[in-house]
Amino acid sequence: MSTSDVAIVGTGPNGLAAGVVLARAGLRVELHEAAETIGGGLRTAALFDSGVVHDICSAVHPMAAASPFFRAFDLGARGVELLQPEISYAHPLDGGRAALAYRSLAQTCEHLGADGPAWRRLMGPLLERSEAVVDLILSGQRALPRDPVAALLLANRVAVHGSGLGAARFRGEEASALLTGVAAHAVGKLPSLASAAVAMLLGHLAHGTGWPLPRGGSGRIAQALAEDITAHGGVFHTGHHVADLAELSGARAVLLDTSPKGLLALAGRRLPRAYARRVERFRYGPGAAKVDFLVSEPIPWSDPAVGRATTVHLGGTHAEMVRQETATARRVRTREPFVLVVDPAAVDPGRALPGKRPVWAYAHVPNGDPTDPYDLVRARIERHAPGFGETVVSHRSVSAAAYEAYNPNYVGGDIGSGAMTLYQSIARPVPRFDPYRTPLPGVYLCSSATPPGPSVHGMSGYLAALSALRHSFGIRDIPDLAPGPAAVACGRPG
Repeated sequence: MSTSDVAIVGTGPNGLAAGVVLARAGLRVELHEAAETIGGGLRTAALFDSGVVHDICSAVHPMAAASPFFRAFDLGARGVELLQPEISYAHPLDGGRAALAYRSLAQTCEHLGADGPAWRRLMGPLLERSEAVVDLILSGQRALPRDPVAALLLANRVAVHGSGLGAARFRGEEASALLTGVAAHAVGKLPSLASAAVAMLLGHLAHGTGWPLPRGGSGRIAQALAEDITAHGGVFHTGHHVADLAELSGARAVLLDTSPKGLLALAGRRLPRAYARRVERFRYGPGAAKVDFLVSEPIPWSDPAVGRATTVHLGGTHAEMVRQETATARRVRTREPFVLVVDPAAVDPGRALPGKRPVWAYAHVPNGDPTDPYDLVRARIERHAPGFGETVVSHRSVSAAAYEAYNPNYVGGDIGSGAMTLYQSIARPVPRFDPYRTPLPGVYLCSSATPPGPSVHGMSGYLAALSALRHSFGIRDIPDLAPGPAAVACGRPG
């Protein structure tokens, strides 16, 4: 039995964000983590060499620089340095070509040649209202937008690029591939309204607050969150698997940073049958199959400029990505899946040692796929970086099926905690005005299975914590999240 005011199950970014808010509200908070280390998708570990660390799950963090929660939390003031690459992301194409998304919008447009003006028309207005665009997409999606102009700009672009009309806006392969590679971060059928929203969000941020990597790895973000929680009295219990909500019966509020499947496992038959049936119908998306490489030298890209980007999308042309991602969403394995590669040392050279460099890569595969992804991923990289295989010193493969064994939140390898469809972007995990409250008194869901969905933004945890403060504790004042002693703010962050 818990003796705290609040018990949080799971210490991924949303569980930690919820812990920050609730501890700063003056509540006694305990966090329970089944693994021996906290962080969930923010874990960093030395896999092959004690001097070289790999990010186990997420590595690049546009939302850590842009989300309302992290803007208020202020990672920089807490010693977390977000390193910005000159090129946010790159997209190699056959023939030694590559489309490049520079941090500079002007430089990107110049690189895209005839499609430069179209790219500027697409991204420029979003950049001018970037904070409002981010706040709209990362909201609980239950209120009218605070900036109607930003909402209209976004809606127009999502409607066009969420249909077959989007690719026709560009003349060449480079620009359409550059945008579609970002849309593929939605990990599902292409094109779709949900993937277009992801493309607009991440695409414009590449030229704004950027696609940064934390110096030293993603674990630095988890560490900063945990330090704030403990500074305000929070307590962590690692290596502790909570199997039933009954174990936490003493807490006035329980927040679950778990998948809907995890909610069902913890709640058992306590949930009303109608709600449980809706949760059981929650759809999971395609899986991620990951390979961590230790390589002896930088990736030998055919276009050397690709090596200046920390994030590289390997998916071919717009048409190829549409075909591959749609097949994968239909549980059909493809021979050339979409692959995302991250080379942290391109912007954080301290992550590498002489002859030892970390490289992170994952492929989109059907949910639950048990196949070792090493050969597929290596072949995809070598198509645009001949000789890459000869630089591999060691590697570790994790299939989509094995990802769920590593972290039960990744059902079938779905690292987004649910298929990113338009409906499930809003009705996560079921249609409710307050999606964080469950029918069980004092029990809340705070994972990426609630709005606004996946990514390391902390907003699902933040919004769930506000719901818990109101409904379980009668607290409506929002704690100040800035570094230093907790204080009460009058409004939401951002």
